[in-house]
Amino acid sequence: MKTHTHKITAKNEVGFAAFRTWPFWRAIVVAFCVGCIVGHWLEIPYCMFMNYFFGIVDPDYAVWTDPWYHPYWVYGFGAMAMTFLIEPFKEVIIVRRKTMWGAFLETLLYAVLLAMLLELVIGWLVNQPDQMGNYPYWDNSKLPLNVFGQAWLVNDFVIGLVAMFYVWVMWPLICKGLGKAGPRGANITMAVVVAAFAICCAVSYIQLALA
Repeated sequence: MKTHTHKITAKNEVGFAAFRTWPFWRAIVVAFCVGCIVGHWLEIPYCMFMNYFFGIVDPDYAVWTDPWYHPYWVYGFGAMAMTFLIEPFKEVIIVRRKTMWGAFLETLLYAVLLAMLLELVIGWLVNQPDQMGNYPYWDNSKLPLNVFGQAWLVNDFVIGLVAMFYVWVMWPLICKGLGKAGPRGANITMAVVVAAFAICCAVSYIQLALA
């Protein structure tokens, strides 16, 4: 019975990595635009948490003052990266695993390891300490559970959880929502999202230029 139930559930969780179809790329566009804005919003509670427990967020960090519609491009590209790198892996694991929890935990482990690897590689490329031992962009060397002073497992675990929320909830929701709208409705929805995102970018950067 459990195996049968798992197969039924699995069918609802796979099929969202159809790279060669227009619905996939349409959903990617929507996910990118939404990710740039929603990612900005999510960084606020994240920074509050990290600052409260670890005191590592500067008081003049831009997230405290940027308007809500200011795009944080890294999260849009992050959504795309998770779709291309984690979603296909998730779908393979769902089919192979006997339970959804097992698939979820294995995917989470993969996401955390991937986040740690990316943080390490980027750090080794652009965040090398100077002769005084000061890091130019971030310094994880004194934090517990740091990896070679560049990556930080606490941060990587949080990134992994965000990736799980995206590939298990947000990405399927976007794909299913656009699918229910029909081809014409989905195209109109994408156009509206892109237009709204363009307006957010224009207003935000005009304000920055004037300031």
